[in-house]
Amino acid sequence: MEMSSSNLTSQFLIAMPDLEDANFHHTVTYICEHTEQGAMGIVLNRPTDIRLNDILGQLDIDSSTHPQGEQTIYVGGPVQTDRGFVLHSAEKTWSSTLRVTERICVTTSIDILEAIAHGQGPAKTMIALGYAGWGGGQLEEELIGNSWLSSPADDRIIFDLDPDQRWKAAARLMGVDLDLLSSSPGHA
Repeated sequence: MEMSSSNLTSQFLIAMPDLEDANFHHTVTYICEHTEQGAMGIVLNRPTDIRLNDILGQLDIDSSTHPQGEQTIYVGGPVQTDRGFVLHSAEKTWSSTLRVTERICVTTSIDILEAIAHGQGPAKTMIALGYAGWGGGQLEEELIGNSWLSSPADDRIIFDLDPDQRWKAAARLMGVDLDLLSSSPGHA
C-alpha cells in the first residue's frame, strides 16, 4: 500500500514548545490513522493516577494475580475520554483491533483487557482513556502553522521510555532539541 508523503499514520506528532493548548502542551502523540477525513492519535506522555486494576475492577475483571494490572493509564486525548484505547505490540489481535503497522496495533474492545488481566495479552501495552482527533485538513493546517513537528515513530519511545522523556526523545529522532526552539524573541 503506497502512502502519500502527507500521510502521518504511524508518525509521532510532537507539540512545538510554544503550543499553548492545554490538551497538547509539551505532548507527543502517536498517529494511529490519517486519511482525507481526518486523523486519530493517542497522546503518549500524559499519565494519570489511575492504574489498570482500577478499570478492571469497574469492569468486574479479576487481575489480582498478574502484575500488568499495576500499569499506569494515560490521557490519550480530549475525545471520548470515557473510552479505552490500548496501543500494543502486534503479535495478536482482538475483536476491534486496528493494525497501524506490522509492529503496532490499537485495540478498543474489552477482550484485550481481559487477556491482559489474565497474563495473555500483548507483550507491550500502553493504555489510554480518550484520543486526539482532527477533522479533514485540520491537522495539515496545524502543521503548516508550525504547531507540530512530525517524525517517524519508534516503538521503544511508546513502550519503553518513561513518559516524561517521550516528548524530547521523539524530537531527538529528527535531530531537534526542543530546548532550543522558541518563537519568543530574546529566548533561546
